Amino acid sequence: MSATEAPVLVEVRNRVGYLTLNRPASLNAVTLPMVRFLHRQLQDWADDRDVVAVVLRAAGEKAFCAGGDIRMLYDSHLNGDSLRWDFFEEEYALDQYIHAYAKPLLALMNGYVLGGGMGLVQGASLRVISERTRMGMPEVGIGYFPDVGGSYFLPRLPQNLGIYMGVTGNHVDTADALHAGLADHCVPHERFAELQQRLDQQDWSAPTAETLDTLLASLATDELPAASFASLAPAIEQHFAYEDIPAIRESLAGETRPEYRDWAADTLKVIDSRSPLAVSVTLEMLRRGRELSLADCFRMELHLDRQWFDQGDIMEGVRALIVDKDKNPRWNPPTLAEVTPQRIAGFFAGI
Repeated sequence: MSATEAPVLVEVRNRVGYLTLNRPASLNAVTLPMVRFLHRQLQDWADDRDVVAVVLRAAGEKAFCAGGDIRMLYDSHLNGDSLRWDFFEEEYALDQYIHAYAKPLLALMNGYVLGGGMGLVQGASLRVISERTRMGMPEVGIGYFPDVGGSYFLPRLPQNLGIYMGVTGNHVDTADALHAGLADHCVPHERFAELQQRLDQQDWSAPTAETLDTLLASLATDELPAASFASLAPAIEQHFAYEDIPAIRESLAGETRPEYRDWAADTLKVIDSRSPLAVSVTLEMLRRGRELSLADCFRMELHLDRQWFDQGDIMEGVRALIVDKDKNPRWNPPTLAEVTPQRIAGFFAGI
C-alpha cells in the first residue's frame, strides 16, 4: 500500500499535525485499524513539543465520515468472533480521548458527518463545518441507538434538540448544526484552501487555541439560511420532553398550531418508520445520559452494545438496509405497543 492509499494520511506542517481520513469511496467510514492508528498518532503528538495543534479532516467531497464499518459489525456477529467488541471498546476509548485531548484539535468537516463521525468530532476543541455539511445520529434507522458518546452530547443540546435528533435519526444542515451547538464555525468550502495557507504561515508564539479561534472567525461566514431549529425549537422542546415514546407520539399527534402541524405529522411518520425497540431504548438512554459523566455514558453504551446484537434490532436493520437492501426491516417487536417498560428497563439492568 502506498502512502496515498493508506486509510489515514499523516502530515506535520508548520507545527500542525494533520490526520486525514482517506477512504472516500466508503464515505470515510472508520474501521478498527483506523481507530487504532488515530489513537496512537494523537498520543504521539500529545507528547511532541514540535506539534502545537492537530487538524482532523477527510479526503473526498461527499463525507467527512459517514459512520463506522457497520457491515464488519454484522459479519462479526454472524461469525461469532470478538471483532465487534474490540471495535466498540477501542472506538469509544478514542472518542473519549479526543474529548480530553491536551492540545487544540480542530475538526474540519465537509459533507456528511454521521454516527461514528460525530463521535470523532464532538469532543474536538474547535468544530468547523462548511455550507455542505450534514450532521446526524441516524442509528435508529438501522435498529440501533446513538452511541460514540451520543448519550452524552445529544441530551446536553438545548431545548431537547438532541433528544429529537436521537429519537428520529434525522440529519441537520449547517444552520441547524450551528444553532444546536454541534459546531463552532462555518467556513465556506471554497475557503478551506485559504485556511490551509493561513495555518502554514501562522506564527505560533501566541496562545494556540485563541489564535486558531481568531483565524477561524476571520474566515467564517454568517450568510446562511435561517435555521429551521430557530422556529421549531419551542415545539421540539415541548413534544420531546415526555418520558416515553407513546407520550411523545400522543403529543405530536395532538399538535394543532398551524406553524407546527405539518412538521409534527412528518415527525410522527419518521418515528413510526424506525425500530420501536430502538427508539424506546434510545429515549431512555438519552434521559439517563443527561445526568451521567462522559465516562459513565460510554460505559452505558458498551453495556447496551453487549446485549443489542442478540436482543436488539441492529442485525435485522443492517440486513434490510445494507446487506439484502430490501428496505423492509421486520422489527422485533413490530409495534410500539409491544415494547414494555420492563423490556426497556432490562437493557439497563446491572449498569
